[in-house]
Amino acid sequence: MPRTTNFPPAQMISVNGVDLEVFEAGEENRGNPIVLCHGWPEHAYSWRHQIPAVAAAGYHVIVPNQRGYGNSSHPAEVTAYDIEHLTGDLVALLDHFGYDNAIFAGHDWGAMVVWGLALLHPHRVSKIINLCLPYQERGDTPWIAMLEQFFGADHYFVHFNRQPGVADAILDENVERFMHNLYRKNLPPQAPEPGMMMINLARAHTALGEPVMPQDDLAVYISAFERSGFTGSINWYRNLDRNWHLLADVEPVIEHPALMIYGAHDAIPPSPNLAAFVPNVTVATLDCGHWIQEEMPEETNRTILDWLNKDSAV
Repeated sequence: MPRTTNFPPAQMISVNGVDLEVFEAGEENRGNPIVLCHGWPEHAYSWRHQIPAVAAAGYHVIVPNQRGYGNSSHPAEVTAYDIEHLTGDLVALLDHFGYDNAIFAGHDWGAMVVWGLALLHPHRVSKIINLCLPYQERGDTPWIAMLEQFFGADHYFVHFNRQPGVADAILDENVERFMHNLYRKNLPPQAPEPGMMMINLARAHTALGEPVMPQDDLAVYISAFERSGFTGSINWYRNLDRNWHLLADVEPVIEHPALMIYGAHDAIPPSPNLAAFVPNVTVATLDCGHWIQEEMPEETNRTILDWLNKDSAV
């Protein structure tokens, strides 16, 4: 169970053929929705510092554990985790709450889903707030094939796709160690064998860097993945090339007002072409690593709320 005392209780909501575990705050602010989308390997709990602040600012905050995570459904079919299904869950969640559109915020893989939502269902999105992962250009080569060309077959994105089940089993056997090693501030972008970073972290006996969160908070993630395993969440990666094909005929430019927040020490670099594809974007950079909203929660809240206030005043 979540440790933060003001973290909202869970409710199970049936949408789009799955059950989603959803946390909700600021219900009294109905009509002003914002949906917060977690990344990998995370949980809705990753937004625990933002939920009360954003609700207090007048927003109806909706935070799902997306399919494959927490107590939400874990479909067996790999293709059940493609971008059409993931964004379809969010559209159906809006329908459940009776909203035509909402502000969507995403971190890491959650950002990828929010960018995809704006492409596939642009009228259901009012504004975008994404952390870490900028808009990904589609390019001429499917994403996994492109990564394999640049980084080789052992890059973990490629490994997840080319050797299905191998990483899942290793991570499932080493959940606590993996989480302890992964959730570190300013984690070096390359392990001794950079392509196998995720498996290395699961096997490593010594963690590098300062922990991102106290042990009680990390225990929420550990408990969730000990129950669910990693296959559902890794299946998001196994649909990257499928997503590339699904987006082939979609208009690639996103016109929505957008806030892109980078971590200055994140291994994911800023996009040099972001403004070409997201022309109404504002960019901010915080002095942290990949786990932005957990490493610098107050600064993240301030950046988000200042932008929302300024954008609303325009």
